[in-house]
Amino acid sequence: MKIFVTGTRGIPNIPGGVEKHCQELYPIISSLGHEIILATRSSYVEQNIEEWNGVKLVKCYAPKIKSMEAIIHTLIALIKARWYSPDVVHVHAVGPALLIPFARLLGLKVVFTNHGPDYDRQKWNGIAKAVLRIGEKVGGIFAHEIIVISNVIKKIILKRCNRNANLIYNGVPVPKKSDKTDYLDQVGVKPHEYIIAVARFVPEKGLHNLIEAFKTLDTDLKLVIAGDADHETEYSHELKEIASTDSRIILTGYITGETLNQIFSYANLFVLPSYHEGLPIALLEAMSYGLPVLVSDIPANMEVGLSKHRYFKCGDIYDLKNKMANILKSEISEIEKSEIENQIKTNYNWREIAIKTVNVYKRVPKYS
Repeated sequence: MKIFVTGTRGIPNIPGGVEKHCQELYPIISSLGHEIILATRSSYVEQNIEEWNGVKLVKCYAPKIKSMEAIIHTLIALIKARWYSPDVVHVHAVGPALLIPFARLLGLKVVFTNHGPDYDRQKWNGIAKAVLRIGEKVGGIFAHEIIVISNVIKKIILKRCNRNANLIYNGVPVPKKSDKTDYLDQVGVKPHEYIIAVARFVPEKGLHNLIEAFKTLDTDLKLVIAGDADHETEYSHELKEIASTDSRIILTGYITGETLNQIFSYANLFVLPSYHEGLPIALLEAMSYGLPVLVSDIPANMEVGLSKHRYFKCGDIYDLKNKMANILKSEISEIEKSEIENQIKTNYNWREIAIKTVNVYKRVPKYS
């Protein structure tokens, strides 16, 4: 089967939840004997890599403009897809889904993965939110098959589009923890003496709440925030300014590979203070390292099914501070570690996710 993929900035090692999802998923589908062609955005992919881990990469133009890049890139990618004559075009995210009717007009068979209601993100203005809602609606109506990554999204599709979507969770590989500390030395932290957060610098990730809560926390631990802004904004600039006023707060910028492995391997606590998520891969990664976690009580995080004390009231800085203080007083129990390990292996196994995704492709009608 030949599958053409669009709706992602690209792979490998490009920041973003959809990007991480595609980077893990498609090499496995390729290894199952299928041909994968993935459209990358020219503004994010600097090197002319034509193939990565069995996935053919096709660079398509995309202006690095927040409100335009996804739509323009998807339009160009779909035109290129027609030239490749794929069996299936897989469109990711509700913004690119706006062009699924165009894909149908081109005679393409379309699978749409809804990674979450992006119109809830605080970075978008009213017009952009309306456009994203339309994307979710038309994608849900015109795609031949729909995949969702959480029950929360499945209910949205059922309500808005009267469609029964295929529920396939995000996944996470079981990591091999790093035995190196050179990157920790570089950024100025010691093993097991820091809290971590991994997120983009956008309002809906709630990092401003985490920084404010941490500043009032009586601790010698440091706070390491791995991430940055895709597009520098007033919010991201202010976040960096606020962080710079406390020497205990360290901003690493975007990191991947061994550097991120080290940061996860030696952390005391992972915190995700988001106001909006689809199904957060960063949280699954932290769980895969056996880390104690603390996350906001939004529906997507609640669906992961953590112990009650692992949640704090979203946006409540006082509750966040108190929960951090309490968790830092005790180690994660062996029972909880075992439960999380079994959960990762059962619900978030990438190979099983790949097989389920291919089965969805096979349900797309050959003639319609």
